[in-house]
Amino acid sequence: MAAVGRPWASAKIDGMRALLCYANGDIDTLRLEETLAPAFTAGGVRIAVHAAGVNFADLLITRGEYQVKPPHPFAPGMEVAGVVTEVAPGVTHVSPGDRVLAFLDHGGFAEEVVAPGRDVARIPDSMDWPTAAAFPVAYATSHLALRHRARLEAGEVLLVHGASGGVGLTAVEVGKAAGATVIATASSAEKLEVARQHGADHLVDSSGDVREQVLALTGGADVVYDPVGGDLFTASLRCVKPGGRILVIGFASGTVPQIPANHLLVKDVAAMGFSLGQMRQHRPDAMQGALAELLDWYADGRLHPLVSALVPFEEAVDALALLRDRRSTGKVVVRIRPEGA
Repeated sequence: MAAVGRPWASAKIDGMRALLCYANGDIDTLRLEETLAPAFTAGGVRIAVHAAGVNFADLLITRGEYQVKPPHPFAPGMEVAGVVTEVAPGVTHVSPGDRVLAFLDHGGFAEEVVAPGRDVARIPDSMDWPTAAAFPVAYATSHLALRHRARLEAGEVLLVHGASGGVGLTAVEVGKAAGATVIATASSAEKLEVARQHGADHLVDSSGDVREQVLALTGGADVVYDPVGGDLFTASLRCVKPGGRILVIGFASGTVPQIPANHLLVKDVAAMGFSLGQMRQHRPDAMQGALAELLDWYADGRLHPLVSALVPFEEAVDALALLRDRRSTGKVVVRIRPEGA
């Protein structure tokens, strides 16, 4: 409802459907239900959602294991694509009717969202809704981690773990666009083939001795992109070159590695974390710059987002299960509105 003294506040109280989490737990407890549309906010952009991307963090936030812990009930979902229906005063880079993508802290698995204006960007006419929904989190994470945090340079060797997954595959493409030689690791021949099709120069079976394979191929890696953790982090530490950088992106293995500081010292290696949420909050200029370059690369045909599963809203829990059970490659996307709606 409208707030007194806030001319930007919306009086919109229409209902909508959302996938709601009522208590911390497994995704099987989520419910698709009618609820109120989100309240408008200063600097906000209201979006009619057409598609929402699925991320590993959506599993964590429903379990109460993510750094952001919204009050219940809430909808998971951290990236969406849709049409702008309303903008707050002061928001000038998008207008009602624009086709956009957006970042969110949560709430994306819903027919309507309100996103901060700084986290919304127009998309090219050539980009469809599933591709746009698959784009923000994974590509921005890889671009900012590799280009801004690790300072990946042309000619360096980039080792990407989980290279067929949602963020791993984008790291392969961003690394190639930056001029690096890319080594991809994955757990099966089928997943490695996906990485090869997206530009990986060398393929490594992660079920084998990763250190020996990497050293035999290139003599080591200058930069390691690790969204997996566990034993792969240990292997990375043993095959990264002196002066190299290991990017800690996530822990899809379920095991958080303990980093022996003496190894960092002896090998002259840096292990660095990267948080897209922190970047969104503290460096919105860097976020917008990354998105602009990424969308230009997409328009030029240098990026090829892989949507491996497009799931109707009514089956959104099944979409999350694909990530939970590690049965997906590329990105899983939930279609919120029927095609043509």
